[in-house]
Amino acid sequence: MTKDKRDKAAITAAKLYYVSNYSQHDIAGEMKISRPSVSRLLQYAREMGFVRIEIYDPVADQSNLEQQLVRKFSLRDACVANAPLADEEEVKKYIGQRAALYLDEIVKDGDIIGVGWGTTMYSLARSLLPKSLRGTQIVQLEGGITLSSGDTYANEILDLFAKNYDTIAKYLPLPVLFDSPAVKDLVYQDRHIKRVLELGNSADITLFSVGTVRDSALFFRLGYADEKERKFLQQHAVGDICSRFFCKDGKITSQELNDRTVGIDLEQLRRKKYSILLSGGSAKLNPICAALQYGYANVLITDQFTAEALLSM
Repeated sequence: MTKDKRDKAAITAAKLYYVSNYSQHDIAGEMKISRPSVSRLLQYAREMGFVRIEIYDPVADQSNLEQQLVRKFSLRDACVANAPLADEEEVKKYIGQRAALYLDEIVKDGDIIGVGWGTTMYSLARSLLPKSLRGTQIVQLEGGITLSSGDTYANEILDLFAKNYDTIAKYLPLPVLFDSPAVKDLVYQDRHIKRVLELGNSADITLFSVGTVRDSALFFRLGYADEKERKFLQQHAVGDICSRFFCKDGKITSQELNDRTVGIDLEQLRRKKYSILLSGGSAKLNPICAALQYGYANVLITDQFTAEALLSM
């Protein structure tokens, strides 16, 4: 089945199911296909954005929390998602959806959008609202190649952004951490790499999350740090943005490690029109607070549990 035919079949199935209240069994009979095929078409319709399910929640208005966050941390904007549970994985879904709505409001033709990687960013990428833009560029903010069996989701995130905004992504095909500053400096001389880095520095909108220094942190699970480096970071850092680790006062934890890190410098984030931090969960309170207090983000997108905890810190 061609894409056009599949799209048409998915839309037909979706209209029968969501508008006409046909059962999947009835749709199968009407379209002369199997019931599992109907289920797959409905799933495809949701993934492609043909179907958008909205739940009206009368207690979902978090404008008061948002205003308090803006005042406390001198932010440009704050968005609070109304997550049903304070579960870290569940919270990511709602933060991603709320971030997609915010991005849809602010993005325009010609914007350069810089994106980090990680599971929260992947949640955002999967929730993006289709929008065709002219002259918009998508650029990777940090290296994402790893020899680990784990996944940064870097390529998937850029692919989804590029497809959503009908443009081409600029990848940073490097590890996030080199063994020495000398090797990194040599690679940085490459014309292509230099252009991608310059594009990231020129981004109008940057989107990123914060990492923790827990053993389960993605940076550690991907094997970027050795045992000595991991212990040092766990003793001195509160978290990272784009794999650049910082202390509670916002300062870089290890200059030696920072000199080996590939990607945008934290100081660059302070100069952006929209420097958007997406994060939530009790384990991320300290890195979120430090990132906001030190000005690495001017927009926060979080959940109501995290927002309330930040305001009480």
